[in-house]
Amino acid sequence: MKKILLASAILATLSAPVVAKDINVGIILGFTGPIESLTPTMAASAEMAFSEASKSGQLLGGQNIVSIRGDSTCIDAAAATSTAERLITSDAVVAIMGADCSGVTTAIANNVAVPNGVVMVSPSATSPALSTIEDKGFFYRTAPSDARQGQVLTDILIGRDIKEVALTYTNNDYGKGLADSFSNAFKAKGGSISISAAHEDGKADYTAEVGALSASGSKHLVVFGYIDQGGKGIVRASIDLDAFRNFIMGDGMVGESILAAIGDDMNGTIATIAGGSTGADAFLAYAKENGVTGDGAYAPESYDAAALIVLAMQAAGSTDRAAIQSKMSMVANAPGKKIGPGELAKALKIIAAGGDVDYQGATNVEFNDVGEVFGSYKELEVSDGKWNTVKVH
Repeated sequence: MKKILLASAILATLSAPVVAKDINVGIILGFTGPIESLTPTMAASAEMAFSEASKSGQLLGGQNIVSIRGDSTCIDAAAATSTAERLITSDAVVAIMGADCSGVTTAIANNVAVPNGVVMVSPSATSPALSTIEDKGFFYRTAPSDARQGQVLTDILIGRDIKEVALTYTNNDYGKGLADSFSNAFKAKGGSISISAAHEDGKADYTAEVGALSASGSKHLVVFGYIDQGGKGIVRASIDLDAFRNFIMGDGMVGESILAAIGDDMNGTIATIAGGSTGADAFLAYAKENGVTGDGAYAPESYDAAALIVLAMQAAGSTDRAAIQSKMSMVANAPGKKIGPGELAKALKIIAAGGDVDYQGATNVEFNDVGEVFGSYKELEVSDGKWNTVKVH
């Protein structure tokens, strides 16, 4: 009887379905705050990569990724830090896709992620100051630094024979960093900035700020702000007061919500945003297949950030946080089989078999020695109420 019972138990064990282990990965973005209209698509793009890896059955022998979202608010460093602490300690995430805005990203990296040895891959934190933080190799970003965006925007304006502008920027790490980068590059190319003034987010009225900008006499206004907060308020007040009609915008102002809010007065607006790489079309097609808006601001960078975390896990053969960090640059850079959007299953299989991959992704990822990408920028112009790509730089 004992032998029969033992045999039955063994048979039951062998025939029981294998339950895949869940791996917790954090997504920290500003789901509330000045870029809240952009972050749902960013999160969906990252989760598309996690789902792709999980459904492949190839990740660490068939494990699944569970994404755990947290709100960075984009602007409240204390709230963002608290969110990261919860994800790392209570939810035991093995890595973080995020954060988004530069100030909160810096706070999370310095105060939580790096001290706890957790990899962060930001898809959109672009402040040049992030290049020099003491990150011990745990911070990466798939969006290029604003040191480059300022140079690209300068070349665009000089090429259009725009040599004098007024400038306003959101009063934080992102705004100051981009304003400094652009100002230095623009002046070096012979451009003139009639006034450079910070603005605060969250105000109901920007009449005073626009009045000061208009008094400078410039016909063109450069706005380095946020699409759902002060930047939009500056543009709205400029139009209402008939102070400016020619707008030039940084990446934080690019999205569909501002077109809907401002309307035809946005036509003629010039802007820059990271993107336009050789993998862009493939990503758009793959995103469409999966019901994701692939042309959303920083959607490709979010997909790539998540994909790199997945591939680093596979290369490490582990979900150990330090092990993931040790493989981040290896899976992003040559040598290895080039991997594009929608090819994570292939990449995971190659790695499992002992091969190397060179993840190109949606944005032609290639990390330098501080975990940053050089990247491409799209020159955009609004016409007929739509953002249109003029050129890739």
